[in-house]
Amino acid sequence: MTNYPYMPKSTALWLIENTSLTFEQIAKFCGLHELEVKNIADAEVNKIQGLNPILNGQLTREDIERCEADPDAELVLREIIVEAQETQKKHGNAYTPKMYRQNRPEGILWIIKNYPELSDSKIAKLMHSTSKTVKAIRNKTHTLSKELTPKNPVVLGLVSMSALQEAKDKALKTRK
Repeated sequence: MTNYPYMPKSTALWLIENTSLTFEQIAKFCGLHELEVKNIADAEVNKIQGLNPILNGQLTREDIERCEADPDAELVLREIIVEAQETQKKHGNAYTPKMYRQNRPEGILWIIKNYPELSDSKIAKLMHSTSKTVKAIRNKTHTLSKELTPKNPVVLGLVSMSALQEAKDKALKTRK
């Protein structure tokens, strides 16, 4: 079974914009078709945001440089990510890899600011947290409140856009 990076299209966009890798190399690494990678590159305005695979630990700078030097070489997802994905598959969607857990409060803050219609319990369910934690972040009584900056949890890989949209739609329906 092949493992691909989290947010493959966002990762592909970042690799297109910031490296000299071939479309074929990017497509193989991201699990996309080469034409799909070309379409991402050709898009005048991308509706997706680039995701740096070095900062989120999916690749190393050395691996990118190795593949830039040899067009036949393939990028390799770091073993820690592969292990996290395997564990996630075993435990279902509720498992969040260790390296992403520290971002959970920032993701919660982003949802609070951008989706005010969602209740604390719904945000807690989406982010695999507790209502108490969400309430503390909302009221700025969380231990990390002064250090938190809102970060998109979709980009962080903590929740899917479809799950977030579904929760928003349900919340809006119940308010009517």
